[in-house]
Amino acid sequence: MAPSLQQVGLAVKRLQWRHHREANRRLAELGLSLVQWDVLRHLHDQPDASLHAIAVLTFQTDQSMGELARRMVVRGLVERVPGPGRQVRHRLTEAGEELRTRGGAVLDGVMEASLGRLSEEELTTLHELLVRAAAPGG
Repeated sequence: MAPSLQQVGLAVKRLQWRHHREANRRLAELGLSLVQWDVLRHLHDQPDASLHAIAVLTFQTDQSMGELARRMVVRGLVERVPGPGRQVRHRLTEAGEELRTRGGAVLDGVMEASLGRLSEEELTTLHELLVRAAAPGG
């Protein structure tokens, strides 16, 4: 018998919760939270993104993202740089880039503990199914 939609949704949520809890625990050793590492990752991937765009990518409100960015500037992880017109952008500092890289290794370890048990084919299938389920209108 096939699992119900609720059972599948709960399994996804449980795995996400496990990943978040373990990632936060391990990243704390670097002085980071998962949200902070996620900001570093997205700023690395999209250095000219607005804070609003980074907020959307990291599931934050504009207000919480602004405060988080301010704290990360104070810590020397990101710096404010002039953008087009009167806009201000944020970029990684050397310290931010180093923690992004080290945090990425931490996240790889977290994912390896669960998703690493799947074959390459299973990972590909899981990824395709999750992307399809998360698509707009889906």
